Amino acid sequence: MESFFKLKIKTMENKNLREERTCVLIKPDGVKRGLIGEIISRFEKRGLKIVALQMIKPSREQIDSHYPKDEAWMRRLGEKTLNTYQKFGLDPIQELGTDDPLEIGKIVRGWILDYMTSAPLVKIVVEGVHAISMVRKICGATMPAEAEMGTIRGDFSVDSAALANREKRAVHNLVHASETEEEAEHEIAFWFSPEEIHSYQRVDEM
Repeated sequence: MESFFKLKIKTMENKNLREERTCVLIKPDGVKRGLIGEIISRFEKRGLKIVALQMIKPSREQIDSHYPKDEAWMRRLGEKTLNTYQKFGLDPIQELGTDDPLEIGKIVRGWILDYMTSAPLVKIVVEGVHAISMVRKICGATMPAEAEMGTIRGDFSVDSAALANREKRAVHNLVHASETEEEAEHEIAFWFSPEEIHSYQRVDEM
């Protein structure tokens, strides 16, 4: 146990805390509602730095590779959907033809792929102190109906899981942000080549 903590401390000592990076995707609803500038400004005003930025129209294959497809992840997705149906008194068999969490997870994942390929999205690398946790705090809770006012989702989206499930589509929540350091590294490498990511100093860093 002691060696583990020593290793963690050594790793932290070798890291530049100002250079933590995370991946953000402004989703199709954020693009179509003209919120690109507003979303980016929320990060920049907080002192975070945009080091890569591009609008793309992703292929279904790209989005399929972006989201996990292992059974455990899809089962958790299905269980969340079942909980939503139960909370609002909806019958999953009547709505989807099954109450199997794995099968429902596969269905919902398909809705996500449809949603994420419905229009262009904006891919971004954000850099700064505690960038991963800070960006997620700025974005707000994943479900817009539960997001605090003052966050991106809390201020600009009113969607809910219950409505999305009833309409057989993904929740429209404007942005995706990496959840962990490992996820951020994977997503940045997936969406960007090294030469597309830039280094520079903001005025407040000088």
